[in-house]
Amino acid sequence: MSPGFSSHQSENMFAGLPELGISNGEDLKETLTNCTEPLKAIDQFQMENGILLPTLQSALPFLDLHGTPRLEFHQSVFDELREKLMERVAIIAEGKEEDRYRKLEELLEKSFPLVKMPSIQPVVMQVLKHLPKVPEKKLKMVMADKELYKVCAVEVKRQIWQDNQALFGDEVSPLLKQYIVEKEAALFSSDLSILHNFFSPSPKTRRQGEVVLKLTQMIGKNVKLYDMVLQFLRTLFLRTRNVHYCTLRAELLMSLHDLDISEICSVDPCHKFTWCLDACIREKFVDGKRARELQGFLDGVKKGQEQVLGDLSMILCDPFACNTLVLSIMRNLQELLSQDALPRDSPDLMLLLRMLSLGQGAWDMIDSQVFKEPRMVLTRFLPAMMSVVVDDHTFTVEQKLPSEEKSSLSYPTTLPDAFNRYLQENRVACEMGLYYVLHIAKLRNKNALQRLLPALVETYNDMAFGDIFLHLLTGHLTLLSDEFGSEEFCSVVFDGFLLTSFSSKENVHRHTLRMLLHLHHKVLPSCMETLMKTLEPPKQSSEPVKELFTQLTEKLEAQKKSPPPLEETPSLDLGLHPVTVPTTASTPTTPL
Repeated sequence: MSPGFSSHQSENMFAGLPELGISNGEDLKETLTNCTEPLKAIDQFQMENGILLPTLQSALPFLDLHGTPRLEFHQSVFDELREKLMERVAIIAEGKEEDRYRKLEELLEKSFPLVKMPSIQPVVMQVLKHLPKVPEKKLKMVMADKELYKVCAVEVKRQIWQDNQALFGDEVSPLLKQYIVEKEAALFSSDLSILHNFFSPSPKTRRQGEVVLKLTQMIGKNVKLYDMVLQFLRTLFLRTRNVHYCTLRAELLMSLHDLDISEICSVDPCHKFTWCLDACIREKFVDGKRARELQGFLDGVKKGQEQVLGDLSMILCDPFACNTLVLSIMRNLQELLSQDALPRDSPDLMLLLRMLSLGQGAWDMIDSQVFKEPRMVLTRFLPAMMSVVVDDHTFTVEQKLPSEEKSSLSYPTTLPDAFNRYLQENRVACEMGLYYVLHIAKLRNKNALQRLLPALVETYNDMAFGDIFLHLLTGHLTLLSDEFGSEEFCSVVFDGFLLTSFSSKENVHRHTLRMLLHLHHKVLPSCMETLMKTLEPPKQSSEPVKELFTQLTEKLEAQKKSPPPLEETPSLDLGLHPVTVPTTASTPTTPL
């Protein structure tokens, strides 16, 4: 025995040889124990168990003369033969012969006793991999042995998983956890930008994520495994209300679509709907043509198949789908305003609201198992919302008028009662209200923002304090960074909104610190001082909050030590005469 092997490894290496009538170490040991001439016995053993090729015998002494050990020679021949055999297995499996799988099964019967032998194991695994239906007995043996299960190909594991949901769940569970962790980490990203946010990556890019690719590979073309994953996602969505499971449900289907896995796509009733919606998400807008396609799928849900609505609602509950729908609604409302048209006269708007309602009602539908589209109760909210939109639009237009044409009316500070009530009582209305806040922040409309933010303290299910909205809002507020130098604006953003719940909601604390890390130099120093005292994390806070606070403290310390930047950078004398441009109403004084 080679000194590099333990006795246990040696036993494993040669396990199964006697079953095939091949001598192993025990046979050699017995031969040497009972013989009178050991050298002759060794020669005889080599003759019987070496490569059975008569022409080779005369060549072997030459290798001896060159100092090449017999083991090395036999090992190289063995490796070569093993590679050839594995190639041959693949060729047989991919061929057209009717009895190709019978041949592979015969080879499996001969080689399986040696599955524990490291040198032969790859061949056995190659045969198992190419058998569309591995004999039940062999599958059970692989499943029962942790080492074998670990090294067998995913094609074999699929056959084990499809009849062992618990085992498949154990394999999938860490991936699902990883996916949620990654999505939540993205919402707390250190980047704070309107251009690069949670919704920036394209659907195709997202589908290249590690978890989606692994799950796609694990499922392959197996409809049963696909159904199991969907069941896991529904169960976890119900248990946690975490909408990222809805994203994964859509991403997984579209990943299989990208690979042309028709075996699954053709049987998933949500496939065409998801494919159409995916194109809208890519464009971040639902155009009229696609809106009609989507409506056709919704209207096409037949009697007796209402359960499909549960899956469609999950697809629409995906934050990326919801983001696209609400952005399209905002665009639609602006177009109605420019055309002096009413919301109820726009079929596109009604469809977008219908899909948003279906998505927002996903959890309730799956939980209750009552598969009916929710009734839209927005007839009073839409006029209230439109009156707010008109106020903001009127003010924006008026700002552009020459001073003599401006009216003396001040900007409204209150909101219609119906608007506030619906923000608190209706999920769909609340989603629209939140996105309208983002819309006016994007327009840098400070007055509208100061009017709306206090209304978000009380919203349906505290949606305004959810991670997705806060992630987007903090990014959008960077557009109004100069306004943080005003006490009034700071008071509305912090005292009037963020600080109302930061002590009870750690995520709000975290998002506030994220924003200040980017904007601290713009915030009024007296406000910044108060904020630092208020935002100091209590002892029970999580590490990310403490870490953000420490980073912010360090930045403020560094800012105190470094000299303030010069207001104007001295220009280099290039021998050019400076030209003074008079500022007029049409010349912007702040960068766009």
